[in-house]
Amino acid sequence: MPNNKFLFLLILVFSFQIVSAQKPQKPNSVEIFNQIQKLNFLGSVLYIAAHPDDENTRLISYLSNEKKARTGYLSLTRGDGGQNLIGPQLRELLGVIRTQELIEARKIDGGEQFFSRANDFGFSKTPDETLQIWDKKQVLADVIWAIRKFQPDVIINRFDHRTAGTTHGHHTASALLSVESFDLTNDASIFPEQLKQVQTWKPKRQFFNTSWWFYGSQAKFDAADKSRLTTLATGVYYANTGKSNQEIAALSRSSHQSQGFGATGVRGEESEYLELINGEKLKNTTDIFEGIDTSWNRIPAGRAVGELLSKIALQYDFSNPSASISDLIKAYKMIQSMDENQWKTLKLEEIKNIIAASSGLYLEAVSATQEAIPGNSLRLKLEAINRSATAMQLESVTSLPEQKNTILNTPLDNNILKNIKLDLQLPITIEYTQPYWLKDKGTVGMYTVADQKNIGLPDIIREAKVIFNIRIDDIILSFERAIVYKYNDKVKGEMYNYLDIVPQVTSSILDQVSFFNDGKKKPIAIKVKAGKDNIKGNLQLELPTNWSVSPQSIPFQFEKAGMEQVFYFNVTPPAKPSEVVAKSIVIIDNKRYEKEQQIIEYDHITKQQILKTAEAKFIKLDLKINNQKIGYIMGAGDQVPEGLTQMGYKVTLITPEEITPEKLESFDVIMTGIRAYNVLPSLEHKQNILFDFVKSGKTMIVQYNTADESVPANISPYPLKISRDRVTEENAEVRFLTPNHTVLNYPNKITAADFQGWTQEQGLYYPSEYDKAFTPILSSNDTGETPKNGALLVAPYGKGYYIYTGLSFFRELPEGVPGAYRLLSNMISLKSQLTVPSQTLKP
Repeated sequence: MPNNKFLFLLILVFSFQIVSAQKPQKPNSVEIFNQIQKLNFLGSVLYIAAHPDDENTRLISYLSNEKKARTGYLSLTRGDGGQNLIGPQLRELLGVIRTQELIEARKIDGGEQFFSRANDFGFSKTPDETLQIWDKKQVLADVIWAIRKFQPDVIINRFDHRTAGTTHGHHTASALLSVESFDLTNDASIFPEQLKQVQTWKPKRQFFNTSWWFYGSQAKFDAADKSRLTTLATGVYYANTGKSNQEIAALSRSSHQSQGFGATGVRGEESEYLELINGEKLKNTTDIFEGIDTSWNRIPAGRAVGELLSKIALQYDFSNPSASISDLIKAYKMIQSMDENQWKTLKLEEIKNIIAASSGLYLEAVSATQEAIPGNSLRLKLEAINRSATAMQLESVTSLPEQKNTILNTPLDNNILKNIKLDLQLPITIEYTQPYWLKDKGTVGMYTVADQKNIGLPDIIREAKVIFNIRIDDIILSFERAIVYKYNDKVKGEMYNYLDIVPQVTSSILDQVSFFNDGKKKPIAIKVKAGKDNIKGNLQLELPTNWSVSPQSIPFQFEKAGMEQVFYFNVTPPAKPSEVVAKSIVIIDNKRYEKEQQIIEYDHITKQQILKTAEAKFIKLDLKINNQKIGYIMGAGDQVPEGLTQMGYKVTLITPEEITPEKLESFDVIMTGIRAYNVLPSLEHKQNILFDFVKSGKTMIVQYNTADESVPANISPYPLKISRDRVTEENAEVRFLTPNHTVLNYPNKITAADFQGWTQEQGLYYPSEYDKAFTPILSSNDTGETPKNGALLVAPYGKGYYIYTGLSFFRELPEGVPGAYRLLSNMISLKSQLTVPSQTLKP
């Protein structure tokens, strides 16, 4: 063993590392030691909440890294209903991003990630509403499935099941379902079909993870009696990584980039509090595992394994982890001889990976291309290297999904690189690469997952893999590696992506919403992309017969995979208003291809391919606009500018730094994107210029901002207070408070019909107090609530108009909701006379 001085040097060198999303993890000697320590703890905790970013990363990190417990997080949804601070993706595409952010977070804090089939349909005010939109039976089944599969000794709920109506309905629903499942998971009559693949399970106890947030303030929480609570001292300092538990938790929390949850690590003492809500009471309120044997003694014949693993940890050599391999092999054999149980399966996999890490064993299967189609033959480059004195031999490799075993019998001598060529035949039946939960059409509240064993899996299921079968001593260890594609970026260096299975051809209608206001024909652009070399076919645009399309089809030919070309159809709408879905279809050898490929690529997550039906909405609409020029200040990211362009406006994106009186002269209207004042602090310093713009006779439209300290006091030329008021029922009745106001009549006559077909929610973060200079235009409310009048506020200022709106245009425009376009046109078209400002607030 190294002496203390040498260990201190190791700590400095081997600090906690974050491996970029795509690159393979390469544990250092400190991380290997921590993994060995974890081998000797046989206890598990499942943390349950509703969304990505609901999880308490401080507690997950503490349980995983300090207690060494197997720790999982069950997020009932993938976060589809949130907003996106890093790009334009919303709904299912945002859910894909947030899924990957959770996966990256668990890599940092040491937890495991799971999901249910519940769809995050947006904000819900009560758990009753949530469970009506979700299929309660299915989500309860998924919670029970997760518990039976994970077999937690302890369950911890993030939210309080007794506080319906005080927080997001999804939050309370997650706790209610968790509490309901506690006794059901051990009942064989409950969802008996699951028992073909899992066993019944009875957790020992269940907690609610309370905090100051549930008490209303830190002061109230500090003054509360905590004697009945379990207290965990989570402010641990991990000397072998040089980081506090809170610092690791902050790194994990910061994975949620799309939600703007970057966190700063802190140091020092800190506690987490748990309230027991089910199961056996504790005598020692600092040990949630009291009464649970978390040693190897809980497994028949396990004591000797525990003693051997303790010896391995005690004798671990940080300068030479491979010195532990011989004893690790012994432990592996001992566990292998045990009767079947979950801990046997888990610990065998853990030890196998520790052996690989300790020996510096590196295994990789690389494709020459990043995309392949079903039926392709791929030439793979395999890399295998053992960087230890331990004798190893690469017996064979098994390629999946073809299940072909190739005998190699290649010795892996110390630090001698072996490069091997392997041909992989992809079956014609291999699935395209895509999030499995998006493959089949779901409902507003639920995703469809047909295969029970896939329910809850966090990531894309990749079928193309290579299994390396390595002989060490007299056993064979099999290591599975997904096939990757890698390349060198001149700035970022070595870059990794997984191999994606794609259709022969994909196409996409470039504008997801197209308007035909004047009845004239309009060119429609469709992009076609080749998935393989040497393809030719015909492109068609399918529309109902009352829409005219010319030409009927367009032939194309591509020589190389990856080639793209844009083609144009002329489309003429019918005389009467019409709203239809257009489909892009490619015909190759009499086979229809109707998928659109969407790629999500950010540095902090793994590149994702999503395949959706190639379609768009075409609308012949009674929409009148004027010719205003619009300057748009993008906030958190939305697709409103694209919608404005489709309407016929000239839109220019501008940044706060570009805002000068001279720059604004050319615009008639300035619009701020969603949450602009939350995410652009410099915008506050441009308010005087913007207000002068309005005063000169122009219009400023401010879309919603969240109610927090980032919103400047001078967001409006008059006093205005943003609240958390919102109307989540998208079909709630809308009442016109000032039916004769210009904004409801010019250039489009707005009626109740214009609020039909809205999606997800009417609006959010409405102002609750505002100066009497503002005229409230609309009133609406969710069932059982008081009217909310702050959705659309219009105030004359100087010769122009200032408008604040919480209406969810950012959701409605991409969905092609006609009424949203008509109302927005009226807002843009406002004219005003000079009005004397007032400073009186009114509700």
